[in-house]
Amino acid sequence: MVIVSESPARTHTTPIATMFGLAAPSQGSSHLSTWRIRMESPQSPPPHSIDRDQVWMPTSGAFSFTVDGETSVVRPGQALLVPAGSTRHFHAVEDGTEALVCMCPGGRATMLSTGVVYDLPWTE
Repeated sequence: MVIVSESPARTHTTPIATMFGLAAPSQGSSHLSTWRIRMESPQSPPPHSIDRDQVWMPTSGAFSFTVDGETSVVRPGQALLVPAGSTRHFHAVEDGTEALVCMCPGGRATMLSTGVVYDLPWTE
């Protein structure tokens, strides 16, 4: 059994959100990465895609997601599956919105406007 705690070394802050890395290969998980994300309204990343399925499970507040042109709001007690390769755009509906997110390790994000590809260090 391995217990993983949030730590400053596994916390990544961007202008859009803060990701708190939890389970990942660097923490002993070979097949899953999990993290907690915290966003303030109206912060929103640009439209992008991720090359892995993701599951978002809000724990507070709500997220508005547009995935391949379909928009929904997801709240605590719900889970949103975002398929690999789909176009996504989302934002926190209110300040202090948080979720747990899960995906297979090694995913990469592609910004649709520039084609720039980014690693997701909180998943490793």
